[in-house]
This record gives sequence, structure tokens and C-alpha cells, in this order.
Amino acid sequence: MVAKSAKDLRVYQKAYALAMEIFVISKAWPKEETYALTDQVRRSARSVCSNLREAWSKRLYEAHFVSKLTDVDAENNETDTWLDFAKDCQYLSIEDHSRLTQMNREIGGMIGTMLKSASSFIISDGKPSTDY
Repeated sequence: MVAKSAKDLRVYQKAYALAMEIFVISKAWPKEETYALTDQVRRSARSVCSNLREAWSKRLYEAHFVSKLTDVDAENNETDTWLDFAKDCQYLSIEDHSRLTQMNREIGGMIGTMLKSASSFIISDGKPSTDY
């Protein structure tokens, strides 16, 4: 099946699931973190999804697509950093941290694969040559 939208991409679906999981878990974090750690981790996790959608819309030009994918990768790495802070501040259990960072690593691997094979996503003759 060829993806018709970024929402069809497995990497997008996994990133969205991670962002939602972070949202739910972070509801229980201290109120003093609302405009700090809570806001930061939610924002970076959501940015993975929104930047994937932006990258998808830039598939006419490989350089634009790759540039946006590097933003996706950066946001994914930022999310990992905030998850480490949440664990070390004892807002996340070791088990939740392990599960969330595993999800994050899997997403990062998929982004890396997309970056390595970016040309296969570029639209030529009105059709992408692959899907992910």
C-alpha cells in the first residue's frame, strides 16, 4: 500500500501514539512543571508528528524533504532528553521511562531509514516510488 498521507506512515502513527502517551502520563506531573518540563516534552513529541507532515508535503524536492526530516530527527532526540529529565526528577517510573524511550528509539530508527533512502520518497511523475 502506498501512503496517501503522512498519517498513513507507520512512523507517523508510532510518533502520534508516543505523543499521546506522553500527554496522558504528564498530566500527573507537578503543577510547577506545567510551563517547563511538561510543556517541553509535550511540544517536542508533538513536533515529531507535525514535522513529519511538513516533510511529507515537501517531497517534490529531495533537499527540502531531507531538511524537514532532520528537524523531525532533532525533535525526536529532544523528546528523549526530556524523558530522561522526567525520570531523573522522579516523575516517570523506570518502567515507563524504559517503555517510552524504547518507542522513541524505534521512531528514531525509522526516521534514520527515511533519511538514508530519502530519494525513494520523492514524487516523480506524480507518484512516490515507495512508502514507509
